[in-house]
Amino acid sequence: MSNTFGKLFRVTVYGESHGASVGCVIDGCPSGLKIKKEDIQKELDRRKPGQSAVTTERKEEDKVKILSGIFEDKTLGTPISLLIWNKDADSSKYLKIIETPRPGHGDFVWRKKFGHADWRGGGRSSARETAARVAAGAVAKKLLKNSGIEIIAYSISIGNVEVDEIDRQKLMNKIANININKNFDMSDWKSTIESNPVRCISKRKAKLMENEILDAKNNGDSVGGVIEVVAAGIPAGLGEPIFAKLSSDIAAALMSIPAVKGIEIGAGFELAKMRGSESNDEFIIAEGIVKTKTNNCGGILGGISNGMPIIARIAVKPTASIARKQKTVNIKTMKAAEIEIEGRHDPCIVPRAVPVVEAMIAIVLADHGIISGLIRRQG
Repeated sequence: MSNTFGKLFRVTVYGESHGASVGCVIDGCPSGLKIKKEDIQKELDRRKPGQSAVTTERKEEDKVKILSGIFEDKTLGTPISLLIWNKDADSSKYLKIIETPRPGHGDFVWRKKFGHADWRGGGRSSARETAARVAAGAVAKKLLKNSGIEIIAYSISIGNVEVDEIDRQKLMNKIANININKNFDMSDWKSTIESNPVRCISKRKAKLMENEILDAKNNGDSVGGVIEVVAAGIPAGLGEPIFAKLSSDIAAALMSIPAVKGIEIGAGFELAKMRGSESNDEFIIAEGIVKTKTNNCGGILGGISNGMPIIARIAVKPTASIARKQKTVNIKTMKAAEIEIEGRHDPCIVPRAVPVVEAMIAIVLADHGIISGLIRRQG
């Protein structure tokens, strides 16, 4: 089983949903990075369960404990170990479904692959493990911020509710005008995103999205959605042209997040409908640097960053664990069966997946930043 991501900035995550803890070890982080426990906790608080009516009722404080690698609020250059205790696991609801795999869930394939698997809350296949990714991503974000790189993610659709294109375009226009040699501020957009429980850039559509989730929840069902992520302030030259393309590493990182079933970068699948004269991003000189007039490529050409903001979107499927009665099989008796899933589950994964998406993008960019020499010893 592969539990490590990255080449030079390497993150190893561990733990099961109902085990004692989840956590991570970060190897390859440069020394001298100023980072406090509160910096990591802030990101974990965005992902933790029990935030609102549209998330799981499981209550976890997700308080991080720094075990190694940080001393006097600075990284040492040694492995950073971060621990998050599980305190509110209830495995009793899963006793009834040990032999009846949940439709749409990883239960069946995990049993087929490993034979012996932790059935409590899905074990390691649960999205509970993403808490460790967010902790690691907080460190990566700090590294990137010191190099002038900012990352912002938000929901653009949940169920049948989509953000108006004008709201997205306002943000894109602001980001597109960023000069990579200057500091910039996206705090107003971040404030809007964090002010609503679905983490949407439109307050008006946020309420409709919230209602969409609550309607599914009240009917014992779930919904999915789409998350968009933007990384701005990135210089040209990150990534490799063949097998270590920045785009392929981003795809691998985002597709590794539980429930993610699709990804597109830049204009994505819309490019298939265009002609080359429409899709090609023409080069221009702006504020003394080479930029592109449009950004259909999403900030990446030939697998290498071109200096424009990196833009990607992911499709998140509806939560597999729903309260409705479903048909399945009993893998012990090898007969048809019905299943009614109890326990505490998110009716929509999208809101809590937003900080996970930011974390995984940050880990990829920190790794490529170190490989390219953009990120070195801090301070």
